Amino acid sequence: MSVTSVPSAGARSATVPLACSTSLPTPSQSAAYIASLGKPTAAEILQDCKDRGRVALQPRCGVGGHEEMKRLLATLEEEARPDLLTLTIDSHTRLKRFGEARRTLHLRPADLNGYPLVAHGWQRGRELNELIDAPLEIRHGSPDARLLFDVSVASGITSFEGGGISYNLPYSKAVPLAESLTAWQDVDRACGELAEHGVIVDRELFGTLTAVLVPPSISLAISVLEAVLATRAGVRCVSVAYPQGGHLVQDVAALRSIPVLAERYLPAGVKVHAVLHEFMGVFPRERGNAEDLILYGALAARLGGASKLITKTYQEAYGIPDTAANVAGLRLADRANSPLLDFVTVDDGRVTEEQRWILDEVADLVEPLLQRPDLIEAVVEAFAEGRLDIPFSASRSARSDIIPRRDATGAIRYRTVGALPFAPARLRRNEELLHAVDGPGEPGIDTLMAGLTGDIDYFRRLFRESEPHTGAHAPGRSRTAAAATPTAPGESRN
Repeated sequence: MSVTSVPSAGARSATVPLACSTSLPTPSQSAAYIASLGKPTAAEILQDCKDRGRVALQPRCGVGGHEEMKRLLATLEEEARPDLLTLTIDSHTRLKRFGEARRTLHLRPADLNGYPLVAHGWQRGRELNELIDAPLEIRHGSPDARLLFDVSVASGITSFEGGGISYNLPYSKAVPLAESLTAWQDVDRACGELAEHGVIVDRELFGTLTAVLVPPSISLAISVLEAVLATRAGVRCVSVAYPQGGHLVQDVAALRSIPVLAERYLPAGVKVHAVLHEFMGVFPRERGNAEDLILYGALAARLGGASKLITKTYQEAYGIPDTAANVAGLRLADRANSPLLDFVTVDDGRVTEEQRWILDEVADLVEPLLQRPDLIEAVVEAFAEGRLDIPFSASRSARSDIIPRRDATGAIRYRTVGALPFAPARLRRNEELLHAVDGPGEPGIDTLMAGLTGDIDYFRRLFRESEPHTGAHAPGRSRTAAAATPTAPGESRN
């Protein structure tokens, strides 16, 4: 049974694109097509890289036009050989405005900020898949991705990002959390059905959330809850994405916590992969500084045992990077896989200590909820009461009472915990680590805002970059060249 044959958890678009008006293949037919492609699935690539101790590389990319998308994927594969490739989906499709996506595709495809797969249809999705050797992943940001999932699987795509929390609260203002969680349960059940036909879909969870100053325990706790729901519904392969915070010990500790959390909370036999999103905050403007940060993130992924790295480019500070910058970012990140860098290490004692605190904080957040008979109900109630929360969310379903800050070493801590149910020892540690930053007690609003601004601009300040000049454009990319070059959206989040 396809996802779109189940009752809706919310209103669907009344307009179904003509490209999808023909019947979708059945799950067994899609599974047979995937097998006929003769290339590994995303789950197989991730497991192979994990077994070999190599970090798989994947760029962000997505444009509206079909021929443009084909050229973009072909160029990235030919020039950079990434392990996986991406279809970043446009905003209209993410919000189920399928008719608007189709109209824009026909009138002004360059206006789309991603590839409208549902409007193009699964036959064109298969064209993309057959063009390249690497498996594809769908990155989107939709709180209800059921039709998109069906079209993706029919296209032969074997990795699908998102979750009922992580693809709602960072993106949407008014979508009820219960609705998005229920819709994603349908997606996960469909993954279970595909597994019965021999196809394992990699379900990547978007622990990156709002992307800026996300405390590790919040990111990982929400991914644990989504992973538990997903595996209960039948998912066999889970990727847990974590956003690089910028403090090497903390980032490595967070990545190394993922297999520990999987062993604690997920069923035996489920494949679990750690994924690092390279820094998603304010990027340095100078190319050399940006490339230093790209390599730094790749080394953090290697040291943390990540199966995959989502790469960045030296043009991030200027908006959407072009294809050449994406290629350069992939090539640079791949240097971290070199055996010549085996001498690069991290203080394992400090990592172990940080990891212990992260795991304890995650336990404080998730274990009371996992004891409840209805986990979806428990999660919705926890967000309503502030016992779960994420910073800087526009959603009505999240309080956003927690305020993160960097401590004196650059690690991300909790300045204000809101109603998060941390044990007293965890509260004391966060408070003590921030004493050197703001002093004891609560800072005034001006001090707090100045501190947050500095924390967000952390790497620009670290590199002592000046404020940009008006009209500045990306290094290595003239204004005319930028307009003429196919682009790959560098999404601020997914």
